Amino acid sequence: GWGAGYAEIIKENKLFETYYQELKLVPEGEWEQFMSAMREPLPATIRITGYHAKEILHCLKNTYFKEIEELEVDGQKIEAPEPLSWYPDELAWHTNLNRKILRKSPLLKKFHQFLVNETESGHISRQEAVSMIPPLLLKIEPHHKILDMCAAPGSKTAQLIEMLHSDMDIPFPEGFVIANDVDNKRCYLLVHQSKRLNSPCIMVVNHDASSMPRLQTESNGKKDILFYDRILCDVPCSGDGTMRKNIDVWRKWTTNNSLNLHGLQLRIAIRGVEQLAEGGRMVYSTCSLNPIEDEAVIASLLEKSEGALELVDASNDLPGLKWMPGVTSWKLMTRNGQWFSDWSEVPQGLHTQIRPTMFPPTDPEKLKEMKLERCMRILPHHQNTGGFFVAVLVKKAPMPWNKRQPKLRNKDTKSAAPVDTTPAESAEDVMKAAAEDKPNDLEEPQESAVKQDGVCGPPPSKKMKLFGFKEDPFVFLSEDDPVFVPIQKFYSLSPNFPKLNVLTRTHEGKKRRLYVVSKELRNVMLNNCDRIKVINTGVKVWSRNDDGEQFGCPFRLAQEGIYTLFPYINARIVSVSVNDIKVLLTEEKPHIEKLGAEAQAQAKKLDMGSVVLRYNPDPQDSLAPQCSMELCGWRGKTCIFAFVPKNERFHYLAMLGVEMYKEEKKEEESTTKIIEEEGVDQSEIKLEETEDIRPPETDTCMDPVKAESESIEAEEPESIKEIN
Repeated sequence: GWGAGYAEIIKENKLFETYYQELKLVPEGEWEQFMSAMREPLPATIRITGYHAKEILHCLKNTYFKEIEELEVDGQKIEAPEPLSWYPDELAWHTNLNRKILRKSPLLKKFHQFLVNETESGHISRQEAVSMIPPLLLKIEPHHKILDMCAAPGSKTAQLIEMLHSDMDIPFPEGFVIANDVDNKRCYLLVHQSKRLNSPCIMVVNHDASSMPRLQTESNGKKDILFYDRILCDVPCSGDGTMRKNIDVWRKWTTNNSLNLHGLQLRIAIRGVEQLAEGGRMVYSTCSLNPIEDEAVIASLLEKSEGALELVDASNDLPGLKWMPGVTSWKLMTRNGQWFSDWSEVPQGLHTQIRPTMFPPTDPEKLKEMKLERCMRILPHHQNTGGFFVAVLVKKAPMPWNKRQPKLRNKDTKSAAPVDTTPAESAEDVMKAAAEDKPNDLEEPQESAVKQDGVCGPPPSKKMKLFGFKEDPFVFLSEDDPVFVPIQKFYSLSPNFPKLNVLTRTHEGKKRRLYVVSKELRNVMLNNCDRIKVINTGVKVWSRNDDGEQFGCPFRLAQEGIYTLFPYINARIVSVSVNDIKVLLTEEKPHIEKLGAEAQAQAKKLDMGSVVLRYNPDPQDSLAPQCSMELCGWRGKTCIFAFVPKNERFHYLAMLGVEMYKEEKKEEESTTKIIEEEGVDQSEIKLEETEDIRPPETDTCMDPVKAESESIEAEEPESIKEIN
């Protein structure tokens, strides 16, 4: 009846047990441990990220973990969080603390609040342990062009972005991440995850991964096909490795799940290796233990590649990780319990459900050459994780059906570029599917759909159906755009600031927000606007503040993009100390006189308006943070305060050893008072905390030359208008 609650899901599935016991994937004598682990809740795992990773790790170990080690709740000693032995530099930790225990101790409540705040500000990510493995095996470097084929919800994508920014002194790495997902709604979840990292090198797109468009770039006036150095192919799967956290899988699991997904997984993997550069690395992964979704896909891919792909031995890449080698023989079972060891045994009536690629190769020599034992299967009971499968592939030569360069879509190069050859194995269904999408992928767009002079329109409807929200245009500014004149003068921007990389999301009326992307992403966007549906890209660097116009510049600095922008700013910088930061972030109305002598003198020389509050670490002071900090601020008539979102304030204060958890209401009231008295447009502080993920007007990106003359209506969405 009503109020009785939900019936508890029984963690039993006889079909699951029968199937995996027969396959013998679990070592002999470990079955009971395996099933026992599958029924236990999954430990919470966190990963420390971003510019201040070392400082956060120091704070966790010395402020929280030490105290938790000595803590007792209800007479029981609390198990302190432990680092994942195989994750580099102790930047990933797991804990068995649950919500009941967290509520019983003030210290644990404080620890939980710290994790929540750091997660909101993007400095800590909650991510399942095994999910961290694929990005590590990709071995990413800052110059790599990366494609994440099935990216949502975005925890692995965030990891890829972090690795791209491994050198924090480079604001614009040469590489980039294109994160794709077929589900339009999940793309916005992906944007939310990636936005926390404030990178100018990430672009979120919305496509079916199995027919991912082939993109092109321009270099020295010549068009080239874009091939990726690294591809993450984390395909949709039955998810039986996630039973510890997704308990609904216990009830829904059948062998049909894998049979239905195998074809899609293979098509996505084929599309991935087609777009991989020679010498590039692709990681194929699933959160399923089933060989039909794992080794069967890899074996089929290797067989079709005819030696163009190599399955790499990654056993030494993550020392400390326990895993089982891939299997070389397996069987299929229907949901009715019927077993098949070979394609020849499958009755005609099941040929649409069961395909030849689902079985192991029958040629012993071919099977030996594949080295399927190099695949890695992680079992839950070995290191208290979820179940997972991962394989690392390196491309040594073009795929047999891509032996010649694809035809470029540029008419000028049409005659010089040869067309793809026909797939060698077109008889098989999976290969047919892969081959059928190639002609559309490479043919020239219809003339009516392509705008001239570099202004790109939506792709033809027959080639790519658009679902979900239509996006605002991405309008790149020209170097001589009038908007740069006051900005250049006010902030004394360096001459090498890449103005061409600045974009806005409207080409009519006032530009309210300015974003910046890397040069390489700009190249991709302007050369492929008719081919890709871009959901989001760029990091916000300036926001319009009309009150600031009277002080010399109508644009204030945005905290999201300050680390990207700061290397180019040469004016309006105030050097602050640790004590200054504490004053700026904790006091309701910090008067300039309360700052240290150096900061005070610098602030008094500046007119009203946006400023950068810069902290330089002192190597002699071991107790102070040893990393630089840049905060956006506002110099008022008599006061100066940090223009930083609430969760970022808590982050910086935690790094300084200050614990401060104010009530939201009080903080909002005090901030409003300061803003009114210091001459800042109140709508700006609200916009600062408004997520810039919105359903806009049109799906296009613009070149600066044509953008000014276009008349597409793309004003602010209603939600932002209401705030203003």
